[in-house]
Amino acid sequence: MWKLILTTFLSTTIAIPPQPVLFIQREPHPLSDEFIESINRAQSTWTAGRNFEENISMSHIKGLMGVLPNHKNFLPPIMKHNLEGVEIPTEFDSRQEWSHCPTIQEIRDQGSCGSCWAFGAVEAMSDRVCIHSEGSVNFHFSADDLVSCCWTCGMGCNGGFPGAAWNYWVRKGLVSGGPYGSEQGCRPYEIAPCEHHVNGSRTPCDASESHTPKCTQACESSYSVSYSKDKHYGSKSYSISSDVEQIQKEIMTNGPVEAAFTVYSDFVNYKTGVYQHIKGTVLGGHAIRILGWGVERGTPFWTVANSWNSDWGDHGTFKILRGKNHCGIEDSIVAGLPKQA
Repeated sequence: MWKLILTTFLSTTIAIPPQPVLFIQREPHPLSDEFIESINRAQSTWTAGRNFEENISMSHIKGLMGVLPNHKNFLPPIMKHNLEGVEIPTEFDSRQEWSHCPTIQEIRDQGSCGSCWAFGAVEAMSDRVCIHSEGSVNFHFSADDLVSCCWTCGMGCNGGFPGAAWNYWVRKGLVSGGPYGSEQGCRPYEIAPCEHHVNGSRTPCDASESHTPKCTQACESSYSVSYSKDKHYGSKSYSISSDVEQIQKEIMTNGPVEAAFTVYSDFVNYKTGVYQHIKGTVLGGHAIRILGWGVERGTPFWTVANSWNSDWGDHGTFKILRGKNHCGIEDSIVAGLPKQA
């Protein structure tokens, strides 16, 4: 009986229905024209375009994201403003409010180094020294000094903690230092700017070049002030809560702040408009300097200065959606006040 059933089963043709063929959609390269065009088709608040040559390695771009994942553990205590009776303007731009302070206009270049955490800090510190001295003191804080000498700030060119940078300013102080090759200040930046954007005169970027400078506690021989005497200190460091009005009050009272946010691959292609994440993978955490705010075609934004030189984005700056903690832009605000001489 069982033999008969088995024979019948084997001699019967079983019709197997055709299986659907699965096509896995290929994600375009983050720096390709195809990816850029897909961003622009998907939204209307910002325009993507070519900032980086397509042959730039993604390892180099990821290396520019220098905020370490656990950076919130190093944020200083929150300082809260009294907002009673405060009128927040619809638009505010530190570059216009304190036009007599040249560092606010400046766009620096971190080169092939994950030192954004240090750049966002020294940029805002420099701005605040000028603002709080009513323009009588202009001091260009050295990113080189902070990146190389702050052992508690992280791993130098391999990433760091913005909050720890402001604490270091208060505890140890920082010397002056201009851009690479400028011979300005005590310790100018030692890492050369590279051509990580469209074709230009700079040398090509190489992710393998991101070594942290040595902590040399001495000024350049051409500088007339000693390292110890050149140090300028902060009087206190603090964080600001993610409440938008608290952040606005801080900026309009004391000057630009440092913030950290999550960078996706669509962001590196930003050109104009109000950035909102549309597509792409996470590249890492990045630190920047918030200058002010406004509204564009009904979309509220923060005005932000980047540190990828003025070739990137909108002359080195970008706008990002305000009021939604977009990409975490509002929950890691750090700042401080300079120590008066």
